[in-house]
Amino acid sequence: MARVIDPAVLLERVLADDLDGAVQAGLMEYAPGEADASRVPGHPDLPQRLLQAQHQLRQAWAARERYRARAVRLARRDAERDARRAPPPAPDQKPALPSAAAAILARAKARAAAPKGS
Repeated sequence: MARVIDPAVLLERVLADDLDGAVQAGLMEYAPGEADASRVPGHPDLPQRLLQAQHQLRQAWAARERYRARAVRLARRDAERDARRAPPPAPDQKPALPSAAAAILARAKARAAAPKGS
């Protein structure tokens, strides 16, 4: 069953700046008819006004989608940048000493453990 769209109601809501009500009443499905220009006395521009309102809403919705996509993109970039800046996770084991440092440490421990002579 097709929805009946009344251009007079749409124009009334658009003129009252009730775009939510106009959308609910079928503004975005509106297609100009031959008799629409004479439908509301004093408003021969009815089809143009409704088409202009459709166009403005489509532009606003597209801008909102671009804004949301940009916000997601920026959040992803921030997360990637933070991941690059984060220090690497600490290893589970102590790192092995270089051989020269291990030899120096072994000599120091040997001296410390040796009985002190008088």
